[in-house]
Amino acid sequence: MLETTTERLAGAATLEEVQRVVRTTARSALVAHGATLVLLDGDLCYYADEDSMSPLWKGQRFPAVNCISGWAMMNRQTVAIRDVRFDSRIPQEAYRPTFVRSLLMAPILRPEPIGAIGCYWAVPHTATAAETETLESLARAAGDALERFPEGLPVRGFIG
Repeated sequence: MLETTTERLAGAATLEEVQRVVRTTARSALVAHGATLVLLDGDLCYYADEDSMSPLWKGQRFPAVNCISGWAMMNRQTVAIRDVRFDSRIPQEAYRPTFVRSLLMAPILRPEPIGAIGCYWAVPHTATAAETETLESLARAAGDALERFPEGLPVRGFIG
C-alpha cells in the first residue's frame, strides 16, 4: 500500500492532489471513520483537508498550543488517544459536537514541523503498532510531496 501511495504522491501535479491522496489513504489504510491533513500556519493549525463520515474542521484554524495536531508537532511525536473525552490535551468544546472518540495523530517533519495527519474513530479505539507505523510512514511520504509545493503551503514558523 505505502509503495503505491508514495508513487501517487510523487506523481501528484497539485497540492490538492497531494491532499486528496493523503486524506483518502490515511482513512482507508487505518479503517478509520475520518482522516485529516493539518498544515502549520505560523502558530496556528490549519485543517486543510479531510475525508470523514461527517464534517469536522476542514478550513478552520486553531492555536497550535490548544490543538492535538499542534501537540504532535511541538512534541515531534505521534499521539494516540483511546478516548478523547478523558485526555486533557483535547479541546473538549471542539470535539464534543463531533463523532470523534479516538484518534491517532502523526506529525509531518521536514525536519521542522510542517503539518500532521490524523485519523479518527467514532468508538474507543486503541491504535496498534502497525497503524501507528502506517500513519508515520504516510506522514514521511506526505512531507516529501508537500515540499514540492511551497507556494501553496501556509506560512511556516512554528512558535512553541
